[in-house]
Amino acid sequence: MPEPVSCVIETPHDKPARLGVCSWSLETGSPELLASLARSCEVQGVQLHLDPLRTGEWDLERTRDALASANLSIFSGMMAMEGEDYESLGAIARTGGVRPDATWDANLSAARSNAVIAAHLGLTLVTFHAGFLPERADPERTTIVRRIADIADAFALQGVRLALETGQESPASLLELLDELGRDDLGVNFDPANMILYGSGEPIASLEALAPHVRQIHIKDADPTETPGQWGTERPAGKGSVNWEAFFAIVESRLPGVDLIIERESGANRTKDILGGVHLVRRLAPSLVS
Repeated sequence: MPEPVSCVIETPHDKPARLGVCSWSLETGSPELLASLARSCEVQGVQLHLDPLRTGEWDLERTRDALASANLSIFSGMMAMEGEDYESLGAIARTGGVRPDATWDANLSAARSNAVIAAHLGLTLVTFHAGFLPERADPERTTIVRRIADIADAFALQGVRLALETGQESPASLLELLDELGRDDLGVNFDPANMILYGSGEPIASLEALAPHVRQIHIKDADPTETPGQWGTERPAGKGSVNWEAFFAIVESRLPGVDLIIERESGANRTKDILGGVHLVRRLAPSLVS
């Protein structure tokens, strides 16, 4: 692995907002296909899943060159935790994020490697799901908070900020965690659909509450479940229950420089759905993106 390069940490308002797509949403088998499909989605860049680079499934330099040749930037990175099971809400509560003891050592090692990759790519932000957060009275909470701090430390050593994916806890719980850790290098990747899918909060009120900590936004939509304790249903952006007019009004007034990343995790025609999300942003919030 090449030596990491130093990174300048920016706040979201230091730069104009950019419009991108999550690399994993396009389900591609090569960097070149990712670049081609991302260009067809009319975006400026990608949020890149770092784990394929870490494991050697994708070559780092080939990936960077393919995206650069397509005039696409890498806005941020994402990492997953080993052993996560999204079959049900109960399954992900048990296996998600940094919670399982059995996968913690591997996940910390992966985080350290991903941090070096992120720095080498010149990234200043990486996101991940930390997992369901126990209440303060639960003795497991101390362990989970310490593990989140350990991962944040690994990225801080490389000059990279972290953002926690929303959804697996209420806004109040997430705010409490951020206050407890008290780190300027730890923020939030806000995903309105996740609030609906997990049933953890109303998206507009949640964005209002978390806005001071938001470092990146996923454009994703969903409908709530009719059966308590089960997943909601993801929809193409603009086809679900998110009030996008109200959502973008908050972004325009409070988060004008935060990157907007289209995410689509289901559906038979993701490229079409992602392009629809791009058009949604440009129609409802043209002042946010160039």
